[in-house]
Amino acid sequence: MGLLENKIGLVTGAGGGIGRAIAEAFAREGAKVVVADFNAETAQETVELIKAAGGEAVISIADVSDEDAVKAMVNTAVTQFGGLDIACNSAALSRGAGPIHQFERKVFDDTLTMCLTNTWLCMKYELEVMLAAGKGSIVNISSNSSLKGQPYNTAYAAAKSGVNILTKSSAAEYGAQGIRINAVSPGVIRTPGVEKYFEEQPKIAEGLKRSAVMGRIGEPNEIAEAVVFLCSDRASFITGQLLSVDGGGAVK
Repeated sequence: MGLLENKIGLVTGAGGGIGRAIAEAFAREGAKVVVADFNAETAQETVELIKAAGGEAVISIADVSDEDAVKAMVNTAVTQFGGLDIACNSAALSRGAGPIHQFERKVFDDTLTMCLTNTWLCMKYELEVMLAAGKGSIVNISSNSSLKGQPYNTAYAAAKSGVNILTKSSAAEYGAQGIRINAVSPGVIRTPGVEKYFEEQPKIAEGLKRSAVMGRIGEPNEIAEAVVFLCSDRASFITGQLLSVDGGGAVK
């Protein structure tokens, strides 16, 4: 029996990278999964990968900055599977990188919205369903840039730092109602977004690749395994925590 057997799960940003790995891991551990992403093609690819492996999944095309779309996304879990037990909020985008004095206000604001405000918006509607059930587990995806800063990526680091406090504060609010809320903080992980960032910032790419004491970058499935644990009953007394999965990057 899998760690998430008979649970109903939702993963945002599940069309690729870390989000796809989490959705596949949820299904592999026995959960029924709502695969949410704004990109219909890549989301459907994730659904097909899950089904090909013997899992159960449905698609939800959702722009998580759109409140109506978020409500519909969460409702998909309820109407298709009967509820929502676990959720991972992975969807996030950084609108740009560079020195602070060259940042445009819109770029900074958009990054805060896409990384922090959208996480809150997803939690808002996930929590409504979980409160009605009297139980649930949410894992937000943060970043190790939120722990020690990251040159030329200030807006993203600041937004993810906000995700950390959002996670801890909401855990304090909802723990008594049977809902656990944690965050996973990835280090440098091999995803399309990271590869693109390396292209944009070649001067710091090599330093980031060497940032982990283990001497390598991580893989999406290594983040997924941490999320599965936090969503499972094995983590039943863990809430309000930030788990770094970074090969030791936060201590180097």
